[in-house]
Amino acid sequence: MSDPIDIARRCYQAFADGDRPAIEALMADDFHFTSPLDNGLDRMAYFKRCWPNNELIAGFEFVRWMADGPQVFVTYIGQSHSGKRFQNTEVLTIRDGKISAVEVYFGWNIPHDAVPGGFIEPG
Repeated sequence: MSDPIDIARRCYQAFADGDRPAIEALMADDFHFTSPLDNGLDRMAYFKRCWPNNELIAGFEFVRWMADGPQVFVTYIGQSHSGKRFQNTEVLTIRDGKISAVEVYFGWNIPHDAVPGGFIEPG
């Protein structure tokens, strides 16, 4: 059986490398992607809407990995080619050695937009 964290790591590397064949090989046929902006996109919609964002990403700095059965929880700091940094947490569901679902929870900019101990009023 494949290590779920290893599968997840290979997914992020393929995204940062822009290696679509590598990421497609890791995705289940019934793959679905959900984020605050996307609700259960299938593979075709994911590649049309989300995949082009890989061109903006220079890489990931991983903060934490945790596997719980078929799910891998990942928190990372992403960096764009322009130097912008942001932090997200994602939950990847691994089934039969393939990623069947990804849930993305958007984080914040790094450095944080609010001052330490402060907050930002919703606009």
